[in-house]
Amino acid sequence: MKNPILSALALISLTLSPLALAQAEDEGSSPIASLPWHVGPAQERVGAEATLKTGEDLAFLDEANSRRFLELTGNIPQDDLYIVASQKEDWWATFAFDPMGFVKDDEKIDADELLASLKSSDEDSNRERKRLGIPALYTDGWAVPPHYDAGSKRLEWGLRLRTEGQPVVNYTVRILGRKGVMNATLVADPETLQADVKSFKASLAGFEFNSGQRYAEFREGDRVAEYGLAALVVGGATAVAAKTGLLAKFWKLIVVGFVALGGVIKRLFGRTGKR
Repeated sequence: MKNPILSALALISLTLSPLALAQAEDEGSSPIASLPWHVGPAQERVGAEATLKTGEDLAFLDEANSRRFLELTGNIPQDDLYIVASQKEDWWATFAFDPMGFVKDDEKIDADELLASLKSSDEDSNRERKRLGIPALYTDGWAVPPHYDAGSKRLEWGLRLRTEGQPVVNYTVRILGRKGVMNATLVADPETLQADVKSFKASLAGFEFNSGQRYAEFREGDRVAEYGLAALVVGGATAVAAKTGLLAKFWKLIVVGFVALGGVIKRLFGRTGKR
């Protein structure tokens, strides 16, 4: 079983290191662009649970190279995570499956209460970020309040964040499955949010849980998660442990932390073209 604290810390702030950026500018290329991106159209494996059909405007990294992507950007690498990037717009996204069990979707969501919980965790999470040498990250408010679509089994929300004076938006989609939840997080600039969300959600049309993993395939005896939709917004799988207070300070580290790369992704594909 994964250590929940380590899993939480693995999701902390993704930023491109100044050294890597300087090197990329000097050499006219980048080690990120040199990764073996899978340029669509293709059908990609997203863990053992799902697949993603990508169009020609998307580029995908397998698990090993997604981990390398995190390392190159000066961040804590994480297993079981996949990177998708747009070649046309300046956004990228992560996909990671959480085997928390079947999440019942009959819970009412109070957006104001959830936002208050997120903001209250800023102080503790930034204390931990400081210890790790990572810039502070603050919650400004909802870009898009949490909302759930029972038909598609998707819980979505957009959170406005601020780090070192720079705004960023994380748009998160939780896709419910039979044995857990696929966490898909878009990282975008607030100025292009509307277009980026539209593009990102269009890419999700190619996402599909494998046979036997779909929400509708739940069977009696399957593991049922001990929490509902609201907990997916404020901490996901560690929400149960957080009830004891032991992991409360890590909620913010799990929920947010992906910071935009300031045009890097678009520039990389503009230089290298399709691979």
